[in-house]
Amino acid sequence: MLRVFQHHISIATLSELLADSLTSFLAILLGVMTLLHMSSTSPDVVSMSTALWAGLGFAFVMPLHCGLLGVYREGSERKTPRAKLGRALLGCLLGAPIAYQLAIKTMLDGAQAYQLMGFAAAYLVFGLVVVRGYLMTTLRSAFVQQRILIVGTGKEAHSVASDLKARRVQGHSVIGFYPAGEADHGVTDKRFNIFSSALSIKDIIQRHDINQIIVAVKEQRGGSVPMDQLLSARIQGIPVLDLAAFYEQTTGEVPVDSLKASWLVYGQGFAQDRTRMAIKRLFDIVSSSALLLLASPIMLITMLAIKLESEGPIIYRQERVGLGGKIFMCLKFRSMSTDAEKDGVAVWAKKNDSRVTRVGAFIRKTRIDELPQILSVLKGEMSMVGPRPERPTFVEQLKQQIPYYDIRHSVKPGVTGWAQVKYSYGASLEDALHKHQYDLYYVKNNSLFLDLLILFETVSVVIFREGSQ
Repeated sequence: MLRVFQHHISIATLSELLADSLTSFLAILLGVMTLLHMSSTSPDVVSMSTALWAGLGFAFVMPLHCGLLGVYREGSERKTPRAKLGRALLGCLLGAPIAYQLAIKTMLDGAQAYQLMGFAAAYLVFGLVVVRGYLMTTLRSAFVQQRILIVGTGKEAHSVASDLKARRVQGHSVIGFYPAGEADHGVTDKRFNIFSSALSIKDIIQRHDINQIIVAVKEQRGGSVPMDQLLSARIQGIPVLDLAAFYEQTTGEVPVDSLKASWLVYGQGFAQDRTRMAIKRLFDIVSSSALLLLASPIMLITMLAIKLESEGPIIYRQERVGLGGKIFMCLKFRSMSTDAEKDGVAVWAKKNDSRVTRVGAFIRKTRIDELPQILSVLKGEMSMVGPRPERPTFVEQLKQQIPYYDIRHSVKPGVTGWAQVKYSYGASLEDALHKHQYDLYYVKNNSLFLDLLILFETVSVVIFREGSQ
């Protein structure tokens, strides 16, 4: 894992991005070489410097479109290598016209420009199939594999091992457990080894090529954790993480069941200084203004569709909890019937909700119903990126049942957020807990870079209808 502007990015994801960029760059150069070889035109028509600049443009545009389609999104178990290859090819198809205008037409005009685009596209498709179909798989298994030793044999240790296996977190393999003196020796799963405490951690590292240690012991007082051995491993360069830090780096969430207040107090992050707030406000104004301009036609069509389908207001106003616990009116396009809560009792939204209209089902899935909140961003009540605002009734309930729930109110709520691009649906207390763990990660690690990344990933969520709020 690499830490970039407070956010953790896996080496595997970076290697994919770099490989796609290099493949795109080489596709242009090979296309130029092929064109010159087949053409009777003098090679001086295309200078090497021009070809290199065109290759750099191609290397930027093509991965950009792949990213917009979610090729580089981390933590999605549904994306198989074949599915990611399909999205990468689709991204290249959609990016080809823009790449042609920005990269190819700056070099050549007429038939030669079309020929070069054809050659470059053919080389790019072939390169993506080879690189993603073979080389990336080989590189992942050879260089990215994390061989993990878990210190602890209790329920926390069993939970993290099972969770890693269930999530199929790429590049992580649990080698076994090292006893730490817990009373609860709950690991009985034969898929995992339990090493003898007679062995030293140093010996286990050498014999099994361990390159990461997770301390999965909730209560570490009383000498149960072999701190001297862990210190020795850390000095050797082996990362040693507790559960909260491991989940933060690997899955982009902060698990509340293993979280201590001291970890939040002494840990890095929670950047809320004046500079960060000023940058975020400027970012909100620029991004929301641009989105409002682009989305205006869609908003007008939506307003007409809602009005034609059912009677009632087009815009639905609802109380939500914002920055510092302050109540504000959240705006949405109405997606439910007007009598959805006729008894006045707040009800969790759920999948296949009978209260949702036909137009409402579509605009909820595509996030179009959230577009009126752009006005709240311009007003300063919301941000483009942040935890989704919740209703006061639910906030009071969740504060009693979810630890550290109020932390999410230390930043402005957002139109989209880290939880929305990482977790597909939230319609119960359990879903609220999972989303809160992602929100904690965002509040702790928020930055302009993470805001841009979330907006970027929101595009693929909307295009492929991968979830709803």
